[in-house]
Amino acid sequence: MNDIVFTKTQGGVLRSLPGEDHISGFVFYIADADLPAGFSTTSRIKSYASIASVEEDGIVSTSEKWIVKAIHYHLSEFFRIAPQGIAYVGLFTPAAETYDYAEITTLQNAADGKIRQLGVYNPNNEIAGADITAMQAIATLLETQKMPLSIIAGLNLTSSATLAAAESLAAVGQANVSIVIGQDGEGVAKTLFDDAGAIGSITCVGTILGMLSKASVHESIAWVQKFPSGLNNPALADGELIKEIDASVLEALNTSRYIFLRKHVGIAGSYVNDSHTMELATSDYAYIENVRTIDKAIRGIRTYLLPYLSSPLYVDPETGKLRPDTVAFIETLAGKQLENMEADGELSGYSCEVDPAQNVLSSSEVEIVIKKIGVGVMRKVNVKIGYTTKLD
Repeated sequence: MNDIVFTKTQGGVLRSLPGEDHISGFVFYIADADLPAGFSTTSRIKSYASIASVEEDGIVSTSEKWIVKAIHYHLSEFFRIAPQGIAYVGLFTPAAETYDYAEITTLQNAADGKIRQLGVYNPNNEIAGADITAMQAIATLLETQKMPLSIIAGLNLTSSATLAAAESLAAVGQANVSIVIGQDGEGVAKTLFDDAGAIGSITCVGTILGMLSKASVHESIAWVQKFPSGLNNPALADGELIKEIDASVLEALNTSRYIFLRKHVGIAGSYVNDSHTMELATSDYAYIENVRTIDKAIRGIRTYLLPYLSSPLYVDPETGKLRPDTVAFIETLAGKQLENMEADGELSGYSCEVDPAQNVLSSSEVEIVIKKIGVGVMRKVNVKIGYTTKLD
């Protein structure tokens, strides 16, 4: 009989993730003449929730422009890893000489400060110490403006350069910047790399940024079970395959705090070597999850405290100290974000204390001391094994 039949399908709609930890950004550098159809010199920033919407703006894998295909690759990798992610994308003009990375600020402002992690891909410039310093300066400025983020930059190399003896660029105070030196050794990335000529590296910035968008703030993207890269033949940014590189070279690059993809014996695929920042290894903020966790805590604590800025502070008329109920209220208010994070497994514990003896009548200032215990990461496992004549 004549009829209209409906068939329910799955997978067409991705449910939005709670919170804003997954909101990411990309800064790409591209000549004005190469801008895709959805962009112009006066319209350089868009936000996307899927690769389909990216392609609607002319960022497609079939573009005649090499750089557009490279941008599509990184965005497709991001959404492959984090299909529920949000990406703010900025396409900016390359600098004539040195880069100050002010475009990161431009993009964060356009996103109303919501970007938590941001990728930088620039095939026009080799990343050096001055670039990391400039990016960290931007991150530090954004932190003072209450918009902290982590920056993940791809290390571009000319076709003649090699990473085997790359020097460490890690330094004190560079906790908001990480450098990716890995890339896929086959498929689209390999084709782009071969076609790049003197331009240089592709890297896997999109892949790494997707992992960060997917990860809870306390999770290391080197977690083998949760964050397989989906790339089976990893390489470095100079095109050399990981499987052909001596283990001592890879260990040296890891010690230099670069991020790349590695293989593990006994399991297929490739995985991130570690979640390094370009801070020193001895720092509390040596890893991206350390930075993301404290940034989330700071953002949340500020959100709870902000409505009470310039509100009354009641003191005991006999002692001049803060009243117990005022102290309890402030401690509860400031600790609410940490309580939520502990409940979500993002912290192991915390304390929040206000000294009632503070002279708030003269200073109009309240000092809150917050201590938090992070979540550890099982980076190494030492197993003792041997034979015995009997079991105790």
